[in-house]
Parts: sequence; structure tokens; C-alpha cells
Amino acid sequence: MLLLGENTPAGGPAPEDLAEKRARVATLNARYRHHSATAVLTGALNDPEAGRIALVSSFGAESVALLHLVAMVNRRTPVLFIDTRLLFAETLTYQQEVAERLHLEDVRILRADADTLATEDPYGALKLSDQDRCCTLRKTLPLERALAGFDGWITGRKRYQSATRAALDFFELEDATGRIKVNPLAHWGPDDVRAYMEENRLPRHPLVAQGYPSIGCAPCTSRVAPGEDPRAGRWRGQNKTECGIHFKDGKATRTAS
Repeated sequence: MLLLGENTPAGGPAPEDLAEKRARVATLNARYRHHSATAVLTGALNDPEAGRIALVSSFGAESVALLHLVAMVNRRTPVLFIDTRLLFAETLTYQQEVAERLHLEDVRILRADADTLATEDPYGALKLSDQDRCCTLRKTLPLERALAGFDGWITGRKRYQSATRAALDFFELEDATGRIKVNPLAHWGPDDVRAYMEENRLPRHPLVAQGYPSIGCAPCTSRVAPGEDPRAGRWRGQNKTECGIHFKDGKATRTAS
């Protein structure tokens, strides 16, 4: 079984490596501090300081905006899509349609190791009994394996999403893995994604119109009533709000992806 962190040295990257990478991140933030999302993406995908970068996308409710931006910069950018085998059929169809429409040339479908699933979740019941472990097996571990060949990855995180992100930079370092995380939409407000999609006539996820403003796995996603928080339908009734693909202090944390 693949254990979280198996692809990095015991104890994480060496202190001298982290120091060098922090300096690279500081250089990148200084270089692109006042630039647009497109300029940040162009820099991330072409600047030697950033290294080899992939985009991680859920092909969810707002994902098409960032996918479109990346496609405009370089359609050959590796796009990592995690198929948990519990997604809505509409998400799988939408993923294919968006990839074709944007002419994305390197979409990689990630799935959990079959032997690991057979051992850890033989009856598929973790989604009911232990959602955190289910997310780890079906999402976090496959992503860690896929990211092992990259120096960093692009996310869709934004400053307005929470108080802990109020000072989110375009570039940051994961101390646990030594990878650079790129946040080109960090300065976008809540209406910017919607406006971008409308201006570029980008297709919406079909479930949005059915009352799903935030879309994850089918067993853990429900419709959201008018006036509710957009993420109220994720893990409804559970003490859980996020899937857990970001790292803090060496551990996966439940922060929005």
C-alpha cells in the first residue's frame, strides 16, 4: 500500500533544499506580484524558477475558467483529474467535453490503486463510515503519486474564500513535499469567475443548474437551497468541509482545492 509521503524522503525535503526553494518562491512572487492571472500562469509554465508544473482540476462548478486560462497559455500542460470512481456521471461527461472543447492535449486520469481499495475499502462502505479515509484513499494518495514527477502544481484557490487565505500569494511552498503551489486566481473576487465564463462563453457543469454550486463525489454531495452557503451540500451533516489535498506541517489538511 502506498503511504502518504512515500514519494518524498523521510522527514520531508532537506532544510537546505527548502531554503533554496523558499528563495525561488520569493523571487517568483516579487517578479509577478502586480501581474494578471494570465501572466502568472505564463510565468509558472515557462519560468525556469518554477520548474515542471501540472494543473490539478476537479472539472467542477468553476474549474472551466482556470482550465481555459491554462489552455490559452499552453494546451500541452499536464492536467491531473482524479476519478474517485464515485463521481457523478455528469462530471465524467463534462470532463470529456471540456477537454475536447479546450483542446487540452495532456489530460491524465488518476484513480486509486485497485489493490489498495480492495484491501482498505472492499465493500465500498468508507464513504458512509469514514469520509476522511475515503478521500485519502481515493483522492489524496493518487494525487501524491501523480505529483511525484512535478516541481509544483496549479490550484484555483482565492483570497476571498477564507480568512486563512486573505494574504494568499501567487506562489507558495509546500514544506512537506518541497513543491511550489501556484495560485493564479488568488486575487479574483466571487464574481470574477462567473464574468470570465460568460465573457468567454464557457460551458457550465450541468449540475450547477440543478442546484449543485459545489460538486464532489455523488454520495457526499447534495443540492443546496437558495440562501445556503454554496458548499453546504458537501458532506452535509458531517464534521467535514474539504477533501484534503493540501499540506500543512507535513499533513494533509482539509482546505478547498
